Amino acid sequence: MNEKMVTDHNFHSEVIASDIPVCVCFSASWCRPCKEMAPVVKELAEELKGKAKIVKMNVEDNFATTGEFGIMSVPTFLIFVKGSVKEQMNGVLTKATLKEKIEKYL
Repeated sequence: MNEKMVTDHNFHSEVIASDIPVCVCFSASWCRPCKEMAPVVKELAEELKGKAKIVKMNVEDNFATTGEFGIMSVPTFLIFVKGSVKEQMNGVLTKATLKEKIEKYL
């Protein structure tokens, strides 16, 4: 299974309106650290399925959302709970670190 991609168009329904915590990975196709994080994001999406959503957003195609949340570098991870940003992390993270951050909100 590939991680779910969100866009400016479905961001509200998939992330803001979600009844479970959502971790959004803002990334870009040219970003080497983003590619490094891809397997971690995919594994966590599977492991936390049903408890939290882990989704990706391509910053190159979704200027409205990336602008709204002030995304200046990739990868950036935002954790949303009930529509609000609770946590922001930048750069390459270990799977354990990212999982721990998300699990605080389960």
